[in-house]
Amino acid sequence: MLSIVLTGFSIQSQEVEKNKNAKISFKVDGICGMCKTRIQTAALKTKGVKFAIWDVNTHQLSVIVDERKTAISTIKKNILKAGHDVVEADLNKLKATDEAYQTVHPCCRYRDSEVILDHQGELKKVKKTN
Repeated sequence: MLSIVLTGFSIQSQEVEKNKNAKISFKVDGICGMCKTRIQTAALKTKGVKFAIWDVNTHQLSVIVDERKTAISTIKKNILKAGHDVVEADLNKLKATDEAYQTVHPCCRYRDSEVILDHQGELKKVKKTN
């Protein structure tokens, strides 16, 4: 009986402890300030995500997440649903569905070469009307 209890404790202690403040980063395709807002919002709406910031120049999304509440794959799925492709560490690309991609603003169509040329070196923001 004692050996069964000790074996149970041994197996339990070997489980991977999930970090409540894990710092994770990965690349997400986007092109402008509106993309930044959409990507960060999709990440932050994921349960367990505490912080998210996307850099328009490097396309790097940095998040702080409670791994006990969500998986990184869930964050990526939510970003894909928002219409943005995710680049994996091995450079594999997870593509958003065509339907999701079509929901992004025309200025955010990062797969379109004309849009890319239009944005070269410029962070566009939504203009406020007076």
